[in-house]
Amino acid sequence: MTINRLTLHGRRWLALAALTVAVVLAGSVSARAVEDFGPVPAIKVDPAKAALGKRLFFDKRLSGDAAIACASCHMPDKGYGDGLALSKAYPGSDGFRNAPTLINTAYEKAWFHDGRLGTNLNDVTREMITETYLMNMDMRLMQERLKQDPVYVEMFKKAGYGEPSNGGARKAIPEYLKTLTSRGSDFDRGVMTPAEFRGFQLFKDKAGCAQCHSGPRFTDDKPHNLGVPENPDIWSNPLRHVTFVTFAKFMGIENYMNIRRDVGAAVRTHRADGKDVGGFMTPTLRELKYTAPYMHNGMLKTLDDVVAFYNDGGGADPNKDQRIRPLELTPSERKDLVAFLEALSGDPLTGPEFVWKEPIPVTYETIENWRETRN
Repeated sequence: MTINRLTLHGRRWLALAALTVAVVLAGSVSARAVEDFGPVPAIKVDPAKAALGKRLFFDKRLSGDAAIACASCHMPDKGYGDGLALSKAYPGSDGFRNAPTLINTAYEKAWFHDGRLGTNLNDVTREMITETYLMNMDMRLMQERLKQDPVYVEMFKKAGYGEPSNGGARKAIPEYLKTLTSRGSDFDRGVMTPAEFRGFQLFKDKAGCAQCHSGPRFTDDKPHNLGVPENPDIWSNPLRHVTFVTFAKFMGIENYMNIRRDVGAAVRTHRADGKDVGGFMTPTLRELKYTAPYMHNGMLKTLDDVVAFYNDGGGADPNKDQRIRPLELTPSERKDLVAFLEALSGDPLTGPEFVWKEPIPVTYETIENWRETRN
């Protein structure tokens, strides 16, 4: 009889043994228990606050001209990304980075591809709503819009926020984001196929991915330079370039009118030696099946492209992380590694409090028709 899947107990025992051997022989992976790669723990959620946050998340009236909602760039059926190399932006401009998934974002220690905000999701929510090239909302106007909606009046009261307010909205949306927790992947259920399991061994050993992609979310929450090539559309498309220039000027990037690269984590430190230029936060590897294309600028279209990029030793950049080197993976090993990465995806429409039964349209008019069911 052919055994197609490994039990959870067998997977953990074999993985721990392989990890120990990898540490002793290769020294490429820290001596952490294999359980550190386990499921993402659920976060306690207030249902009334999360329900309010969900309604706000899909409401276009939170943008200046009521043209876009949070969900315009973070769509449930796209793993809470948008499926584009470079995201959209407020009308009259276009984005210059890839829209990251919001699944598991409540666990992050720093937000945005450059990690420029390291406080809390309340501050992230405020920036996304008020930034001119994002949702361009004056929050005094937003508060008045919320107060004029009797549904919001009742929901804010039920959530314990009193009357509709900007502060309550900035708290409610992060409460909804807490419900977006990865679950149901082959990896978490302990039912990986032999190919997926072989890919897991490569991930920890020969490929060295676990040096930066560690923990339940498979990220170290730190910026690294991989030598990812620049996306030329940022500077050839005037709508994207004007967005980049606006951002760069505000962030104090020197020579922003002539620069032709995304400086990444350098906006956090402004180091004189420029060593942080081109560094970007290690992304989670959860839900990768739904969040293509990849990298901060969408330059890699498929997981096969991502693995090939790493196998070649990344790109060319003077600040490239020294750990990025040619991996010499065989074609079959590359295939196994992709299989493992796909095994980290579950159901992108599932959270611990809400289960979406169908794709949710990003329109306010149909909001009352959305269906909510408990697990």
